Amino acid sequence: MSESTTILYETPTPLVARIVLNRVESRNAQDTHLLYELNDAFDRAAQDDAIRVIILAANGPHFSSGHDLRETGHLENLMAHRRVGTWCGISCGGAEPIMAREKELFQGLCERWQAIPKPTIAQVQGRCVSGGLMLVWPCDLVMASDDAQFQDNTLDMGIGGVEYFAHPWELGPRKAKELLFTSDWLTAAEAHRLGMVNHVVPRAELEAATLALAERIARKSIFALKLAKEAVNGAMSAQGRKIAMDHAFGLHQLAHSHNMQVHGVPVDPAFFAHGPLRKPG
Repeated sequence: MSESTTILYETPTPLVARIVLNRVESRNAQDTHLLYELNDAFDRAAQDDAIRVIILAANGPHFSSGHDLRETGHLENLMAHRRVGTWCGISCGGAEPIMAREKELFQGLCERWQAIPKPTIAQVQGRCVSGGLMLVWPCDLVMASDDAQFQDNTLDMGIGGVEYFAHPWELGPRKAKELLFTSDWLTAAEAHRLGMVNHVVPRAELEAATLALAERIARKSIFALKLAKEAVNGAMSAQGRKIAMDHAFGLHQLAHSHNMQVHGVPVDPAFFAHGPLRKPG
């Protein structure tokens, strides 16, 4: 793995790797470069037999503000990296390039991370918005600080849901609809009550509590951990998770195409008049 500019890779204790988002100036917004560097870090931890548990954390006051809406040259940036999937059409016209890019960067990478055969723990503080959920939800466990807040505001953008559509599995269908319909914030306490978050701790204790959980899990047999994860992931597959996600991804692309026809851009430009981070309450 080459030296990263947006991701830190740490081994805070034997058997545990910690991957840290490090674009603090943009609230860890995800551009193309960050996502590929994050994927490289996940690959490094997954392929290291000395690592049993992987923590995903973030520097700064907020875990992630979602996609970097200021990024330009999206397709050129994608072409500059070695892609991990097989989707083509980046240089084609119409709706195909956007779909191909998101199939690679969003759904494709998230599915790779969800399938890593080692336990992964998201360590979340502050705000986690829309695309930020795509980093948290592929993880097996979620530790949150008591000030953590979660939001999916993609309906404000004229889109029916973020590209990685795990909402019904994470929240249940009714709360998933409410989160999407309103774009309201979900507190750490409410996320814990719904089962999306495993534990909520004071902000000052988040790093230590997450590491303690990772160390406890790392004492188990690595092969047994892999098998347990495969079993739970298999149960979710039997429930139709992947089929439903593919269906939602297609609807998401329809929204992009619609906005291109109506507004000339993939998202409703009215969103930017209100700002990407609405205050809670």
